[in-house]
Amino acid sequence: MTDLAETPDLVTDEAMTVERITVPGTLEAPDARVFLEMVRIANAVCRHDAGHDYLREEPEEMLGLWQDQTDWTQLGFAVMRGGDVLGAVKLMISTEPHTTALEFDLMVDPPHRGRGVEELLLAEVEREARERGISVIQTWTLHRPSLGGARLEPSTGWGSIPADDPQTVFSRRNGFTLEQVERNSVFDLTSDPAPIERMLAEAVAAAGPEYRQVSWTSPTPEEYAEGYAFALSRMSTDVPAGGLVIEEQRWDAARVQRRDARQQAQGLTVSVATVVHEPTGTIAAYNELVIAEDHTGATQQFGTLVLKEHRGHRLGTIVKCANLLRWRTVVPESPRVSTFNAEENRHMLDINEKIGFTPASYAGAWKKVLAG
Repeated sequence: MTDLAETPDLVTDEAMTVERITVPGTLEAPDARVFLEMVRIANAVCRHDAGHDYLREEPEEMLGLWQDQTDWTQLGFAVMRGGDVLGAVKLMISTEPHTTALEFDLMVDPPHRGRGVEELLLAEVEREARERGISVIQTWTLHRPSLGGARLEPSTGWGSIPADDPQTVFSRRNGFTLEQVERNSVFDLTSDPAPIERMLAEAVAAAGPEYRQVSWTSPTPEEYAEGYAFALSRMSTDVPAGGLVIEEQRWDAARVQRRDARQQAQGLTVSVATVVHEPTGTIAAYNELVIAEDHTGATQQFGTLVLKEHRGHRLGTIVKCANLLRWRTVVPESPRVSTFNAEENRHMLDINEKIGFTPASYAGAWKKVLAG
């Protein structure tokens, strides 16, 4: 193990060290222990900060993602004290040429917060960014719903997070600016489906015959791979970004196939609901519902998008409602769906609220521009 940094623990005076996290071949491999501890800490942080367990990731999910480095470079560092893992940071860096920004997730086991672990991990993020010629680093913090205390608004002016949460204080102290607030909403899959069926029927009638519903469970059917790739590429250009740096992603059928294979390796079940524009053959809207191998856990909604040129036809309602109804057959054991939407994305939040989604937690999106 190479020590990249050392600092005394303020409680025990035992030195803390930082090490690069090994990507194990399997979860049973001898070198998988720190990776597994990172997953445990990630889930502990979500429970502590969001106040619920709806964002839980399984080790298989994360390992499958890290083992495919074709489109995104995944790496991480852990802070150790002896054999104990106190915290970890995950970095995700696009392999697109001329990338200027990276995303990271800084996670400190709640009992070890405020003892210098955060600073060690952030230093590794900044060092890695500078060595790669990246000038912008971005991250997200989770927050429980709260009506009391001081609030902090992002640059968009939409939404707010608690100003005195420790992660808020840490981010501001270290030069980050709050650029966006996302709402984490949850839908009860055990509720009466009749209202969703009515919403779907009304939206289909309003959209008219030019738009046709197509759904599948991954992998993506070959005849839709190129169209789906185009729609996925638009996620990096058509969604509200606030003051964040969201760089355009290039997609083709081969990348869709790689993504499908990676999700299969992660043990994920994925249902995709789309709307095809018949005159052009374009996939004009899509929605993705995803769950890990434990089908009794929460379902995650990955992407939902209506291409800009096809908005105003209630396509967002169609893909959301169609996929929620389909999901009851594909994975009937899951009790709820969890999703994130930017607070300024009022149109999509209106659809969610009408369907029956309710707020569960919030996320703050932070950006720091590194000094040259």
